[in-house]
Amino acid sequence: MNPRMHVALALSAGAEIDLPEAAARHVQVLRLQPGAEVTLFDGRGGQWRAQVLQMGRRLVSVRVLEHVALERELPMPVTLALGVPANDRMDALVEKATELGVAAIQPLLMERSVLRLADERAARKVAHWQAVAVSACEQCGRNRVPELLPMRTLHEWLQLDAEPAQRLVLSLGPDTQPLPRVVALPATQPLTLLSGPEGGLSPVEEATVRDHGFQPVTLGTRVLRADTAPLAALSWFGVATAA
Repeated sequence: MNPRMHVALALSAGAEIDLPEAAARHVQVLRLQPGAEVTLFDGRGGQWRAQVLQMGRRLVSVRVLEHVALERELPMPVTLALGVPANDRMDALVEKATELGVAAIQPLLMERSVLRLADERAARKVAHWQAVAVSACEQCGRNRVPELLPMRTLHEWLQLDAEPAQRLVLSLGPDTQPLPRVVALPATQPLTLLSGPEGGLSPVEEATVRDHGFQPVTLGTRVLRADTAPLAALSWFGVATAA
């Protein structure tokens, strides 16, 4: 398998381009030589065959050969909205959610959030998580990069004009339904999955999101961590829709 690299450039067959710094460094670390083939993708769908033309100390030039219309997406776009877990758990969550096919990730500041970010610090973190998603796409073979949306409070997010989508919230309430019973397959409609931070949603938050059309669902009788529950749900989407 050829090395895969993300490039945020408009690609076309026959074009000769200098790779961005990160991709060029990847080629240099692998010690590829002129004539070697690499796979490029810009995150908009499909991928491109390309051939190394020149290797410099800083610049790596390639010729774009042809587009390959290859997709590895879930049949329905899933937006994951979640209270950001503390420490480095969010990095791993973004990485694994990308591997499992999430289309977008909305980081939320909620009542029980341990990690509380705002302004420039929040923007830097979101940019970092976007880079984590890009790296995960390079590794897992996805050609569409999930979008990391700006950090928002739960209230701010609920006020946005959202596209029509099935809305689910992971809940420990007594009146929840098992996730497989709620999501009808084959599913193609966009889906938004909301998951809380450590400690889950507060009673007020859960009542609020239910008023906004979120249906409470459960993953079983065990209480999963804030960084485990959304991944378990995404795993089910992937397995169920592949069957």
